[in-house]
Amino acid sequence: MSIPGKPLRGVRVMGILNVTPDSFSDGGRFLEPSAAIEHGRALIAEGADIVDVGGESTRPGAQEVSGQEELARVGPVIEGLARGLGDAVISVDTSKASVAAVALQAGAGFVNDVTALRGDSEMAGVVAAGGAECCLMHMLGDPRTMQSDPRYEDVVSEVKSFLEERLAFAVREGVREQQVLLDPGIGFGKTIAHNLELLARLDELVSIGRPIVVGTSRKSFLARVTTRSSEPRERLAGTLATSVLAYERGASVLRVHDVAPAREALEVAAATLGGRWTASSPPRIPTS
Repeated sequence: MSIPGKPLRGVRVMGILNVTPDSFSDGGRFLEPSAAIEHGRALIAEGADIVDVGGESTRPGAQEVSGQEELARVGPVIEGLARGLGDAVISVDTSKASVAAVALQAGAGFVNDVTALRGDSEMAGVVAAGGAECCLMHMLGDPRTMQSDPRYEDVVSEVKSFLEERLAFAVREGVREQQVLLDPGIGFGKTIAHNLELLARLDELVSIGRPIVVGTSRKSFLARVTTRSSEPRERLAGTLATSVLAYERGASVLRVHDVAPAREALEVAAATLGGRWTASSPPRIPTS
């Protein structure tokens, strides 16, 4: 069986750490640096390979914050987590080059940009100079407008074309292709049907040839496809179901709030899909 804390074959778990007052699920819970650092360390202890620290909410309708305010939120947290980090990687969830630059100096090694390098003309240069991993995400419009009647002729084909174009742009700007990951942006300018179509046809995005990041954690569409309504923190079952489905279809990184149960679900999926156990050689079941 897999060993807790060891990498899962072919997939990484990215734990979400929102240092914001207004994120849809956990806004305000980790606004104090000490609370955020403690939670980040807990995510790592639960098996997070990456901790994604964000200081600006990107929920539908979220308002922008200044770079100074965003940096004041994430800077102390990244510095605190960087001490005794172990094998985990710190990611900064930002679209501002100034924030990314300071975060990389403070110990981050990953930039998660929901604008796919469109929000700040200097971001590509910062990523290239820092040699950081970089995730480029598809979003229709911006957080203030993205859910205003989003429409596509073929959501998968259009998202794929967008990600291919942004990958090419990043490489032209000096970012090494091996450092780029791609995210279809579940819930960012998509209807329920769009989200489900992207998950069902995720293999088409995997065919681009770069690791795919999928983040469905606690999102509202999970509640809308079930028979009962739920608050964000009650959507663990839907998060696990979609995370395992995404992994089965080739996702390389799953971005979640609840690291321990997500990792456990992925371990079971990895063991099953990998064919590591057979009827004649089942896993050993503890007797005590």
